[in-house]
Amino acid sequence: MFFNSFHFAVFLPIIFILYWWIGSKSKSYQNYILIASSYYFYSCWDWRFLFLLVFSTLLDYFSAIQIENSTEGKQRKMWLWLCVSINLGFLGVFKYYNFFASSFSEMLTGVGLKTNPILLDLVLPVGISFYTFHGLSYIIDIYYKRITSERNFVDYSLFVSYFPLLVAGPIERATHLLPQVKVKRTFDYEKAKEGVYQIVWGLVKKVVIADSCAVYANEIFNHYPSMNSYSLILGAVYFAFQIYGDFSGYSDIALGTSKLFGIDLLRNFNYPYFSRDIAEFWRRWHISLSSWFRDYLYIPLGGNNGGMWFKIRNTFIIFLVSGFWHGANMTYVAWGFINAMYFLPLLVLNKNRKNVDDFTIGFDWSSIKIVLNILVTFGITCLAWIFFRAKTVTDAWLYIERMITNQHFEKQYFTISRYNYELLALVVIFVLVEWNNRKKVEPISGKYSWFKLGLCLAAIIALGVFSDYKEFIYFQF
Repeated sequence: MFFNSFHFAVFLPIIFILYWWIGSKSKSYQNYILIASSYYFYSCWDWRFLFLLVFSTLLDYFSAIQIENSTEGKQRKMWLWLCVSINLGFLGVFKYYNFFASSFSEMLTGVGLKTNPILLDLVLPVGISFYTFHGLSYIIDIYYKRITSERNFVDYSLFVSYFPLLVAGPIERATHLLPQVKVKRTFDYEKAKEGVYQIVWGLVKKVVIADSCAVYANEIFNHYPSMNSYSLILGAVYFAFQIYGDFSGYSDIALGTSKLFGIDLLRNFNYPYFSRDIAEFWRRWHISLSSWFRDYLYIPLGGNNGGMWFKIRNTFIIFLVSGFWHGANMTYVAWGFINAMYFLPLLVLNKNRKNVDDFTIGFDWSSIKIVLNILVTFGITCLAWIFFRAKTVTDAWLYIERMITNQHFEKQYFTISRYNYELLALVVIFVLVEWNNRKKVEPISGKYSWFKLGLCLAAIIALGVFSDYKEFIYFQF
């Protein structure tokens, strides 16, 4: 079931009515309804993987209790590593086994040894990376005694399987979500209205911006050897807005949907393309994942303690792991490495925390400098996105090489019966809307909200891409 599907448009109102009608009697009823709807939501992809979700839930639930009940340090550590190993083992088999098997075979072939790797015909369970990280953060927090284990299995199950965040995040923390599911929620009209606005804006991002950009980006990336420099530059820009509109659109719909049930989720995006440097970009992009790696990998590795080489090592580990988390392909690793290289000068010069404040734009040199920094940051981000989008690292290099060397900037007509520049006006309008509302969660609320809501709905109907249906990009992760 997709957020941008007719199925979800029918599913959500039904659950909403049942939740506030029957669920208003008690917290338990509310949680039972949300768990049942979450399991149905997940089973719509492949009901067989529902057993994997249940197993992961049971494993983390009982492991947490065993860790908390253990009096000896060795026993606590044994349960921690058992749980972590099994969780990562399942993730590794489903997501990375074929990659490692093929890579190892190619390495042996390179030294003259002929091999026939055994590959598994596995379907990647949707959302496995996200709910695995939910569970791991909970287990680690229990081990370090930051929280106590949850003894109510229903409440914990809802924390892991809550359908708005189940398949593509945000990656929630037990300290934030569990306290909300442990109390009875009451209907808040204003919060529900905010939720509707955020859902609609998320749909604008997805079906109007992301899916429109995808049509052009796919055409350009699939035929890059025949594209000129102008088209290739636009292809990188279109993909940048495709992945942003797609993933931040999903997050907006998830957060808005959750508000309908009286539950707040962690913000996952904060207008990342208005960042003044790459460090600020990563504080604004996929915030829940960036903070997860910071708290559960970077800091345990030593964080900023130690010398500069120690910090550099930890930084590269974080970015490479983050890249590999996205998929079993060297393109993601390359993308992570490039972002680490972007980050390196800021780290060495101790400027990675320079741009943490809000800013305003006026008619002065300081404002010009801010705009230039934003444009440069966006430009290098687009360059890195080429590796994320390309099928292979070689394709990415060839794409960039042709973009630089072709030096032709005339318009091109595509096989999709479009010119390369036709989407630019829509992208510019979208950027202006986001810029003018960058201090808000979404641009619909406030003055003339009903008028703005009508415009967004009209844009979805008139400009949305429905004939070439596209699932959310992050479902594959």
